[in-house]
Amino acid sequence: MSFRNSQPADPDTGARTGRPRDRVREAEILACVLELLGEVGFEALTFEAVARRARASKATLYRRWETKRDMVVAAIKAGPAAGNSADAVDTGSLRGDLIALCERLDTTMRSADAPMSLMLLQAGLEDPDLCHHIEETTGPTGAKLPATVIDAAIARGELPAGAQPFPYEEITGSVLLVRRLNGLPAGPEYLAHLVDAILIPALRASVRPVPPLRAIFS
Repeated sequence: MSFRNSQPADPDTGARTGRPRDRVREAEILACVLELLGEVGFEALTFEAVARRARASKATLYRRWETKRDMVVAAIKAGPAAGNSADAVDTGSLRGDLIALCERLDTTMRSADAPMSLMLLQAGLEDPDLCHHIEETTGPTGAKLPATVIDAAIARGELPAGAQPFPYEEITGSVLLVRRLNGLPAGPEYLAHLVDAILIPALRASVRPVPPLRAIFS
């Protein structure tokens, strides 16, 4: 008599555990995560709510993601940030780097609906580590100003030593979201003006002593 090696079935997909994940099903679940993120925000998002929306078991979700943060980062990586490059931003100039980062952030925001973009900004206030995990997982999104960009600009003499990312991280996401919510474009001409008239001067002035402040994406 022969015995077949039996494994418990996944109650959500009916597949045996240990087999490769059902990528289509996972995409459906992550789409539900993004929907709920836009509706209730990061703080109120729960595994239970995602399971109900996706008609999945909580066990199915926990097998894929250990924490809510992991699940949200996976959803962003598969959704709004799907087109991001993992490569560091390095155009050879501060102006070029800032424009490239602004373009990435604007593209990411316009890949999601406006409520979800707003919730992502609010999530940055509620859980700064979430933004760090997103950047680490998806590559530079444009939400944060990478230290490598600041260091290179200082080395080239484009920024003074001690320049801080606060102006970029406080201003850029906020103004792009406002334009998104009001149906205003943010094309190349606008982004260049934002960089030239606001971001570069603000970064050059950021070495002045001020009380410690945390930007939205810091």
